[in-house]
Amino acid sequence: MRLTRAGEYAIRCLLYLSMHRDRPVIGRKEIAEAMDIPAQFLGKVAQQLARAGIIAIRQGAQGGYELVARPEDITLLSVVETIDGEIFLNDCIHRPGSCDRQGFCSVHLVWERARKQLRDTLAGTTLARLVEEESQGCAKRSPGP
Repeated sequence: MRLTRAGEYAIRCLLYLSMHRDRPVIGRKEIAEAMDIPAQFLGKVAQQLARAGIIAIRQGAQGGYELVARPEDITLLSVVETIDGEIFLNDCIHRPGSCDRQGFCSVHLVWERARKQLRDTLAGTTLARLVEEESQGCAKRSPGP
């Protein structure tokens, strides 16, 4: 399973909005430039995030994107699955009837375990945690006096 470009861009957009919570609305162009996202692509991703109730899109001269969900409540799993759909590592997990070996295949159990571990890791990672780690990482990388 590979994270799609849309999923990656959604995470970048939400991370930027989470890092700038002091500003209620941030323009699409600013986010696109800061997070290296094509502006047109960002617009499409933002529509999906808005439909999911994670952000609001504000129109007009002072328009842009507003984070409406709390960063503490937004997990990487919810973002990825909002954009890409439910995570499956193999067709036999996604469509059980597609494989005649499912009842006795030892690899099937490995796919199930790996899927659960991936989902648990993503579900346990919130945007708030990533913002905290970003700020600590930036402080560690900045040159001292």
